[in-house]
Amino acid sequence: MRGSLVSRMRKKSHVEASCYDLAVQRLEKCYDYFDHIAVSFSGGKDSTACLNIALDVARRRGRLPLHVYTFDEEAIPPETVEYMQRVSENPEIKFDWFCLPVEHKNACSDKEPTWYCWHPDDRHKWCRELPPSAITHLDGFKHGMAIPDAAPLVCGQSFGRVCMILGIRAQESLWRFRSIACKPKHITDDCFLSSDSEHKWITKAYPIYDWDSEDVWRAPAIMGWDYNKAYDVMEKAGLTINQQRCAPPFGAQPIKGLAKFKTCWPELWAKMIGRVRGAATAARYANTDLYGVAIKSLPETYKSWRDMTMHMLDRVRESDRAEVAKAIAGYIGVHRSRTKEAMPDAEPHPVSGCCWKDVCAVAVIGSDKFGRQSQNALLKASHARRKNGIFK
Repeated sequence: MRGSLVSRMRKKSHVEASCYDLAVQRLEKCYDYFDHIAVSFSGGKDSTACLNIALDVARRRGRLPLHVYTFDEEAIPPETVEYMQRVSENPEIKFDWFCLPVEHKNACSDKEPTWYCWHPDDRHKWCRELPPSAITHLDGFKHGMAIPDAAPLVCGQSFGRVCMILGIRAQESLWRFRSIACKPKHITDDCFLSSDSEHKWITKAYPIYDWDSEDVWRAPAIMGWDYNKAYDVMEKAGLTINQQRCAPPFGAQPIKGLAKFKTCWPELWAKMIGRVRGAATAARYANTDLYGVAIKSLPETYKSWRDMTMHMLDRVRESDRAEVAKAIAGYIGVHRSRTKEAMPDAEPHPVSGCCWKDVCAVAVIGSDKFGRQSQNALLKASHARRKNGIFK
């Protein structure tokens, strides 16, 4: 690897301070630089850490009440709702509890690839009733907005310089690590701040980006913080700390954990299968070849993952080909925007995090929508087409 690429990455280094102390220092900087602090809260373990650290700093700084906002996703465990209610009743917190029809991806059905929580037309199918303090209107919100698009509307320009605190951790994925490691410096020489290119007055902060899952749970145990008891339910069900998620698991990646809702919260599950199309079938087959899109090894028929990608793209239905090609082009564009080096075939590039193996997964999904054919059947058909000279 050329030295110029190495120089673009921030290198990991060990320091004497604890990750908790560093997170506190980052929040202190946020209160130094910004007029308004707002914490994005989902009720999950990561946002719990951000909430409590920010609340401690705000208390010392005399900046109470702390502004906390949440976008309630409707199909969430009852313990999550109870936890949010406890947080909202804290007199040191100004809690904005938004219940809006935001868009969510639905990997359970190719006929209904999206669903909208709290959609007024689906009230008869809601998983639960609106909470007492629900906010159902947000200036500027348009039906179908995703949460990342709606979040900047919470704090307008009248708030001054705004810092939104998010519980993003680099350990969770290579993409998240890359977003931290390859990001240019901001106000300070640290890398936990990120400007919003569209909403110039907003800066996002990731104060616990370097925490591990064990750190996220060690802090509540030591500090005595309240937390979401849904995690206790999942612990009893045998899920490891890295498998435990409280958000609606209908997306392409979370779908693998869909069945846990059936085990942990049967009453909620009975409503979820009527709420989102395909949920019952997905829970049964999401971890089998019927829904799998990850091919562990390159079939002998192909010379490379790039070669397989091109052939899989040829399989895509003509009506969907432009959309899939656009997705692949966007992925390749991300790589080219980060480095001039060729994209690796099997291993993610250390700067861009991209490789042809991942692009191939996009092509496979497109060739069979959400991959609901058996992978063996999919590959067999592809091999036959190539043998018969259909691939050029």
